[in-house]
Amino acid sequence: MSMQHEVLVVGSIGLDSIKTPFGEVFDVLGGSAIYFSIAASFFTSVKLVGVVGEDFPKQYVELLKKHHIDLSGLQTLSGKTFRWKGNYGYDLNEAITLDTELNVLANFNPQLPDVYKDIKYVFLANIDPELQLHVLNQIKKPEMVVCDTMNFWIHGKRDSLIKTLQRVDIAIMNDTEARELCQESNLVKAGRIIRSWGPKRVIIKKGEHGALMFANGSFFSAPAYPLEEIFDPTGAGDTFAGGFVGYLASCGQINDIDMRKAIIYGATMASFVVEDFSVQKTSSLNQQEIKDRYQEFQNIVRFGE
Repeated sequence: MSMQHEVLVVGSIGLDSIKTPFGEVFDVLGGSAIYFSIAASFFTSVKLVGVVGEDFPKQYVELLKKHHIDLSGLQTLSGKTFRWKGNYGYDLNEAITLDTELNVLANFNPQLPDVYKDIKYVFLANIDPELQLHVLNQIKKPEMVVCDTMNFWIHGKRDSLIKTLQRVDIAIMNDTEARELCQESNLVKAGRIIRSWGPKRVIIKKGEHGALMFANGSFFSAPAYPLEEIFDPTGAGDTFAGGFVGYLASCGQINDIDMRKAIIYGATMASFVVEDFSVQKTSSLNQQEIKDRYQEFQNIVRFGE
């Protein structure tokens, strides 16, 4: 009998204002830890570490509780919650950041509650790599550490980021970030370079073109789900990570096939989140909808016998 693992996530929690060609929203729930947690909560129990200000709406706390996300590690500091404002044109792969207000996130010093220190599965969402390391140093014996990053840290804290990568099992980033980090345009070469720094597996997301996974002697390419309606791609990468890590945590013992299935579950969750603003779509899903779309993915890639 496989044993399900809980997942610990540390990352940003924010209020986003987003404009796309299909609409505009103000101060909606956002942040890497949020997108991850809601997606992962369909597969396993999630413990969230993050920081918000006194202005963080109660309804959003209730939404997280509804998904049985453990908030013992949520700090509320005096001040305002982290805010991000962005626009998308018709090329939805590229967000134009109009404004970032770190607010309480600027003083975030993640301290894990004692009960979190024994957790085996850890996702370090996109925050300062020094904070990612600070979190890792508090965990006693992690079995699987997965991390994400972004170009901001690649430019500003490359050395710290590489130190973090030395201690993770799986690194996830998008194609632009992988190229920048490695100073290498070819993604196959970039994947090999990142693996040489420590991670056993590297997953490179390619937006609407799916994802690639590099491991020792194995390579996997997954398509993206062909959607007609993409409203808002914000959080797609973190939602992908939530489906991916959440599924792995639900497996217990993991082999290469489980890793491949996990990528498809990640892509499945990401395909839902982009169909509406914020977490409106993912937070209202049910297990059957996830299962049906996962099977549609299987049909898309099936060939031969």
